[in-house]
Amino acid sequence: MRASGEDELVLDRAQPDSGAAPLEARPVSGGHTRQSARVAAMTAWGTLVLLWSTTIGIPNDALTVLITLWLGTIAWHVQAPWRRHLGFLRDWSVPALLLTAYFYSRGLIDELDVTVHWTMPIEADRWLFGGTTPTETLQHAWCGDPCRLESPVRWFEVVMTTVYASHFLVGLVLAVLLWATSRTEWLVWMRRYIGLNLAGLAIYVAYPMAPPWLASDEGHLGHVERITSRGWGDLGIERANVVLDGVGNPVAAMPSLHAGTAVLVALYGIWRLRSPGRWLLVLYPGVMCVALVYFGEHYVVDLVAGGLLAGAVMLLAHTWERRHRPRPHSPDDGATERSTDREVSL
Repeated sequence: MRASGEDELVLDRAQPDSGAAPLEARPVSGGHTRQSARVAAMTAWGTLVLLWSTTIGIPNDALTVLITLWLGTIAWHVQAPWRRHLGFLRDWSVPALLLTAYFYSRGLIDELDVTVHWTMPIEADRWLFGGTTPTETLQHAWCGDPCRLESPVRWFEVVMTTVYASHFLVGLVLAVLLWATSRTEWLVWMRRYIGLNLAGLAIYVAYPMAPPWLASDEGHLGHVERITSRGWGDLGIERANVVLDGVGNPVAAMPSLHAGTAVLVALYGIWRLRSPGRWLLVLYPGVMCVALVYFGEHYVVDLVAGGLLAGAVMLLAHTWERRHRPRPHSPDDGATERSTDREVSL
């Protein structure tokens, strides 16, 4: 909302059941940014992001994504003083550190002397789907028999690759949008988002498991091709890791955090929004899960584990927030209880 002067006010309001303490309307340090200056700055930012993505690669690590989004907030409020922009670094320093540590750690796990699990997910998927894994079935039906990376690209593969790549952006983009509008709601989301990633890391350490494409390469599964990048092949776009290159973990298939994050986004949106259209959010994890299986990245049991983990994180975070919700003021204190029953508009 706009104040009568040059300052912008952000009203932090918690849901009545979120457990987060409601905050007073707080000024965001900075003056009004003229529309012409904003358009010019955002155009420049968008052009640089496009050039970076097409020449170097689309960033898929938390640190590079956060830097890119921070520059986007600077462009949006390009005429604001730097104390406003530096507030981003202050608030995001700990989350960025945790997410970067997660990203590095999941790559180091592959260097440990641990037992990799190969056959359990294969047997589980075969038992669930009549003797053949869904990855083999989908690749034979939609890609070819045998499926090859060089096979002709289908239109739906462009959609699937886009949805797959969105995993590296959607959680942090949502977080930055919430940070820009309500710090209370930003904290609600970040508890769940970081909690999901750290819980997934703990399971990777305890139960390293190979994905279908790697199991196929090692002879534990019939022919499965890793075709994740096919959808963008004809577009000349690389899904490259810019800063933390080479730290991916090929035996971190259980649980699928691609599926878990998509489910978390859907659950969070359905919980916090009130529009009937919020139920369309279920399409996001639906398409994501089909893409993960078809591309040979995950078994169905990985997806189920990721979805259950997302639900558990939502429940645990909600329980923690309810237990730590500030106690209402007594009328004897002369305090007026603030209303917190407005819905958050995203």
